[in-house]
Amino acid sequence: MLGILNKVFDVNKRELKRLTKTAEQIEALASKMEALSDEQLKAKTGEFKERHQKGESLDDLLVEAFAVVREASRRVFGLYPYPVQLMGGAALHDGNISEMKTGEGKTLTSTMPVYLNAISGNGVHVVTVNEYLVTRDATEMGQLYDFLGLTVGLNLNGMSKEEKQAAYAADITYSTNNELGFDYLRDNMVLYKEQKVQRPLNFAVIDEVDSILIDEARTPLIISGSAQKSTKLYLQANAFVSRLKVEEDFTYDEKTKGVQLTEEGMTKAEKAFGIENLFDVSHVSLNHHITQALKAHTSMHKDVDYVVQEGEIVIVDQFTGRLMKGRRYSDGLHQSIEAKEGLEIQNESMTLASITFQNYFRMYEKLSGMTGTAKTEEEEFRNIYNMNVIAIPTNRPVARDDRSDLIYATVDGKYRALVEDIAERHKNGQPVLVGTVAIETSEIISKYLTKKGIPHNVLNAKNHGREADIILDAGKSGAVTIATNMAGRGTDIKLGEGVKEVGGLAVIGTERHESRRIDNQLRGRSGRQGDPGVTQFYLSMEDELMRRFGSDNMKNMMSKLGMDDSQPIQSKMVSRAVESAQKRVEGNNFDARKQLLSYDDVLRQQREIIYTQRNEVLDSENLREIVERMVHSVLTRNVHAFASQTEEDGDDEWNYEGLIDYVKGNLLPEGTVTVEDIRRKEADEVIDHIWDKIIAFYNEKEEKMQSEQMREFEKVIMLRAVDTKWIDHIDAMDQLRQGIHLRAYGQIDPLREYQKEGFHMFEMMIAAIEEDVAKYVMKAEIRDNLQRQEVAKGQAVNPKESEDGKQKKKKPVVKQMDVGRNDPCICGSGKKYKNCCGAKG
Repeated sequence: MLGILNKVFDVNKRELKRLTKTAEQIEALASKMEALSDEQLKAKTGEFKERHQKGESLDDLLVEAFAVVREASRRVFGLYPYPVQLMGGAALHDGNISEMKTGEGKTLTSTMPVYLNAISGNGVHVVTVNEYLVTRDATEMGQLYDFLGLTVGLNLNGMSKEEKQAAYAADITYSTNNELGFDYLRDNMVLYKEQKVQRPLNFAVIDEVDSILIDEARTPLIISGSAQKSTKLYLQANAFVSRLKVEEDFTYDEKTKGVQLTEEGMTKAEKAFGIENLFDVSHVSLNHHITQALKAHTSMHKDVDYVVQEGEIVIVDQFTGRLMKGRRYSDGLHQSIEAKEGLEIQNESMTLASITFQNYFRMYEKLSGMTGTAKTEEEEFRNIYNMNVIAIPTNRPVARDDRSDLIYATVDGKYRALVEDIAERHKNGQPVLVGTVAIETSEIISKYLTKKGIPHNVLNAKNHGREADIILDAGKSGAVTIATNMAGRGTDIKLGEGVKEVGGLAVIGTERHESRRIDNQLRGRSGRQGDPGVTQFYLSMEDELMRRFGSDNMKNMMSKLGMDDSQPIQSKMVSRAVESAQKRVEGNNFDARKQLLSYDDVLRQQREIIYTQRNEVLDSENLREIVERMVHSVLTRNVHAFASQTEEDGDDEWNYEGLIDYVKGNLLPEGTVTVEDIRRKEADEVIDHIWDKIIAFYNEKEEKMQSEQMREFEKVIMLRAVDTKWIDHIDAMDQLRQGIHLRAYGQIDPLREYQKEGFHMFEMMIAAIEEDVAKYVMKAEIRDNLQRQEVAKGQAVNPKESEDGKQKKKKPVVKQMDVGRNDPCICGSGKKYKNCCGAKG
């Protein structure tokens, strides 16, 4: 074990040695760059572009380019990157993660690799967690790039297609991770290639990389329309569940958050809904609704997991404490919570397109990231994203005092002690940042402080609009700020006058988060750039993390020793137990993300095939070859299908009549091929005979109109077939996945089953696309005013907050080809549309 650890640390040591050499080479050019005039410095960009086009690699240009940006930074901002920032920048250029502590200037560090990679002209994406930070960074850092002659684009939610195209066409594009993912999905739903906004994905620098690629990796991005389902059952299930008693009617496991009806509960359910057997196949839906209603009542807590705002349930991000407006729990859980809170129940949604952050960001040619806390997840970054975590040393030694946890018997005792500590520090003029895991806790602490008469600010998802102002004042003498985890991201707390003398910023944690990274982020708010500071976590045996991982023995021991709430314990054993609990949770979360990725990889391969095919359709000037390939595939499949059928009244193995009926209905006009034409021929001969007729008919059809019109007709048919079948397939795969875990009860690996069945379903979808294309291209009448049309209108279901927070689900608008009631039917039957397919509608 030690050998493995040493190897890991050696990698970091080796990398730091190499990066130090690079930083020294950049330093050596400092005086040379300083001697250049502004115009000469700006001209370097054109020189680098020319050298790169002539064959010099970006690695060859790194030292000079970094030195240019460094000098330009001094002239534009009055800031001169330290050697450690040069090292961090070089690590980013290598496609790795630079772990740099808070206050070490990550934003400035990123400017150097961003500039260098923008020289290629292929575009660089700088990715940040929210639109406030994206806009701030694009505006501030944009001055530097502008000085050096590069263009900067800002990509925000709600921008028009033209604005987005301009943003992506820039040398450097600032965007949130959500908007990048949604733009990718939307680009693969467009009807004309000119409507696309993104260029091929080249290089991305992700700020707060652990938040985006780890914390949010369990949440896929989804574009959805709404599925029409009755909301009555949610109300009935909610009314029933609200009368049940825990342990008597159902059990609840706090560790797994699993709920299960007892025998007594099942009997009550059967009686309440007037059924004989709750587990009958016909009651699967009812069973599901009852389970979700139980989850809503037991494991989903108001002001912890969600808040009620303007008549809607808004999810609270457990990692950042931010409101995630526009996002909904899936599988009916959101509707169950709406029923529980007595709100109007929204329709469930139908997925039109989806992708996980893992699979989106792995499409970039090169990926890099920065954060203050990534080492604890190094294995995941290496395995999934092929990025190493390089821990960059701080510019000045860390002078912060990280104290051991104080553990109390009860929550109340912990809060009282914590408030006394805050009061004492406030009296001495020391600023205090109180970090809480949930909104609820921040409000409890606020009440305690109000009673004590201590002025303070509360920063949580309910008032994050004042975030910048509150953070600005948090380091002033005597300031007390209570914040959920959101305060730990992307913002610096600068110390006010006289604060260093009283010990710097004090950070007090009200409990441990289930992820060590979040605790480290909170600690990192204090002691930036060698400033003094102190951090202290207050725990109790009643905290959720302690409860979930067995604190009963410790609690009993404390009471046996006669320890009351005024006596905390500072035990290394307890601290180790907490850390091991955190490691277990992190391990579980890693497994959950790996599982999500394994399942999404099945869909990823399929998505790549479909999107590639779709792009081929949009880019191609002439689809006839592709259409012919599809029609031939359909013909071959059906000839073999009819060849294997036997007729009841003879020895002949061929179902000739069936084949001729199929050809007549789907491929050729009546009478073009007869039974006599194909009788006693081998399958290949039959295929060749019918194929010749198809080509002749295709040519005849094309002669009747302009070639351009025929090409557009092929595109309309193809896009419609691909989009319709793909949307149905995504929905079917979603349903398959939700039920596949039940296979485990039969000793079958659910993932392998999902892969096998998913592949089979995909093959069936491809066949269905080919059938549709063949039928409509060969049989549909072509109209002059034919236009490409969307199969369904979708809406992004955003896993983070949206600006207005009022995203209403849109129903899918299914559009059909423009056929008049008295026109010949598009199926080729020869009847009028109103008497054929039009009558069926």
